[in-house]
Amino acid sequence: MESRNLLYYIFSVVRVLLYPFALLYGALVWLRNRMYDAKFFSSIGFSIPVITVGNLSTGGTGKTPHVEYLVRLLQYRYRVATMSRGYKRRTQGFFIADNNSNALRIGDEPMQYHMKYPELVVSVAEERMIGIPALLQRRPDIDVIILDDAYQHRSVKAGLSILITDYSRPFYKDHILPFGSLRESRDAYKRATVIIVSKCPANITTAQAEEIKRQLNPMPGQTVFFTGIQYDSPYDMLSNELATLAGKNIVLVCGIARPEPLVGFLKDMAADVHTLNYKDHHYFLSADLEEIKSAYENWAVANKVIVTTEKDAARLHLHLEKLREWNVPIIVLPIAVNVLFDKGALFDEIVLKYVEQAVAENNEYGMGSGYGSVTLEPPPADPL
Repeated sequence: MESRNLLYYIFSVVRVLLYPFALLYGALVWLRNRMYDAKFFSSIGFSIPVITVGNLSTGGTGKTPHVEYLVRLLQYRYRVATMSRGYKRRTQGFFIADNNSNALRIGDEPMQYHMKYPELVVSVAEERMIGIPALLQRRPDIDVIILDDAYQHRSVKAGLSILITDYSRPFYKDHILPFGSLRESRDAYKRATVIIVSKCPANITTAQAEEIKRQLNPMPGQTVFFTGIQYDSPYDMLSNELATLAGKNIVLVCGIARPEPLVGFLKDMAADVHTLNYKDHHYFLSADLEEIKSAYENWAVANKVIVTTEKDAARLHLHLEKLREWNVPIIVLPIAVNVLFDKGALFDEIVLKYVEQAVAENNEYGMGSGYGSVTLEPPPADPL
């Protein structure tokens, strides 16, 4: 107990010492946003619909399954492309995923999209305002672009902006970096078209949702949705055959920001779960593979399997030949999101209506669904 109190005291002191740096960082971000609001900095608008998915905090809000939700919603109606930064990739600049791509070249989340949706055009670029023209020049057939984790990229004018905040860590209870985990001030939520409260518990009540909505304080014209995580059918990483996890002894290999919901889900269905935690976006080295293999082989139980997430599988795929040599079951557990309180149809309607209108305007002006023209227009000012 004394050790815990000492750690809490040290943590509290460190947070207090970080507060002046948070004030300085917050002032710089505030100034940058005001420059955009005052039209000193311009945003680039494109002739095709652009949807931004992002958050105010650093990671862990569930952007990836929400991007995939949009891909599934749009891919049978339009030619869809995603553009990500490609966090922790070993390359720089603009790339379109191809048969030679891997997580080192384009990042784990874009690689996950590429592996999961063969018809999707997956691209990466640090600077979206440069990457989008490059993408449209090479792929003029693109109808709609989804920008992954680009809420702070105000140099690009998105027609539909989706802001995601975690149910357990809503932005209105957080503070700016490094005192908290916010990339910019709480007021930045006002730029969003749609606000999504993600990772909600399955038993969340209407009253609880209304209280959260009250604290979010949405602006006129903003729509708030609540989403939960649902786990899809697990499959074997090496054979792609469907698998079952019920009653299994699971070695969980997990390198994601907040693994607690996943661990809880597996413990409810498995005989036992032994977890190997790694940092978010961790690239597995030979020593990590030996640790995983050792944990599996030395666990003296029957009916055991290795389980991992889709994002981790994208990075483990770099060691595919070695994993085949193990001759052990490696199961991937996909996740998806569901829109709660029967609001899925409304969310779909907002997205589809925006895309349909933007595509129609494109066609009306004779620009088609390709590169078209680029206009320099500032975004609307934040309502204060």
